[in-house]
Amino acid sequence: MNQPVLAANAECPLCGGSGWKSGPAAAGKSKAVVRCDCRLGNWSERLLKTARIPARYEHCTLSDFESDFPGANRSLASALFQANRFVEEYPVETTGLMLLGPIGVGKTHLAVGILRELVTQKGANCLFYDYRELLKAIQNSYNSTVQATELEILQPVFETEVLVLDELGAVKPTEWVWDTVSHILNTRYNDKRTTIITSNFDDLPPSSRLAGDEAMAASRRIAARAARDETLGDRIGERMRSRLHEMCRKIEMEGGDFRQSIRQAH
Repeated sequence: MNQPVLAANAECPLCGGSGWKSGPAAAGKSKAVVRCDCRLGNWSERLLKTARIPARYEHCTLSDFESDFPGANRSLASALFQANRFVEEYPVETTGLMLLGPIGVGKTHLAVGILRELVTQKGANCLFYDYRELLKAIQNSYNSTVQATELEILQPVFETEVLVLDELGAVKPTEWVWDTVSHILNTRYNDKRTTIITSNFDDLPPSSRLAGDEAMAASRRIAARAARDETLGDRIGERMRSRLHEMCRKIEMEGGDFRQSIRQAH
């Protein structure tokens, strides 16, 4: 039988309203934190509905990652392992993740899979946003005919327990873009909230600052991917790239475009 879900303003005697309580320690761990019974029942269903997972990715889970990306290489297997470990250790460990790699290697699939597990296993309040759609929504809020204000759009982005920001750097950088992404990342950093990033760009400083062996290595990676001549530093600014290193643990995913391979097979 499901435990009753307390009203949002009721204070649970087990968790004091925090939503978390002490649980049995996992093997090799000194302590564990689990969701309180007051957050069970249909809580996870409601959280999934408000998480903004795009319909294209609603099916994505960590358990079906290997079947969706058959023959995955060592880097993808390692990424899946780290994703599962992240879910297991949350919320004792709240450092976010930065999933980096070329198009079609499963970065968004993995990010959504993590989000779903955090909701269903841990009852975490999560939010998914495509970077391009978020910036567009903020820009549209400046239009007097649009009812939503900038604050109304950004407040859940600031306050959600775990934010997935997909395709970071996908928008051509301008001063406004840099200021906006700085505002979002710095606010979540200062509030110690967990952020999961995906990006197709190499985690390198602006290309104008590359030199020597680093530039040569970057050129090889860029040539191998045959996709772009810009870095993550170019797209979001070096200051914010450095901030991400404080907020997130980097996971590099390599390989060909699995989506393209599937389309060609059919």
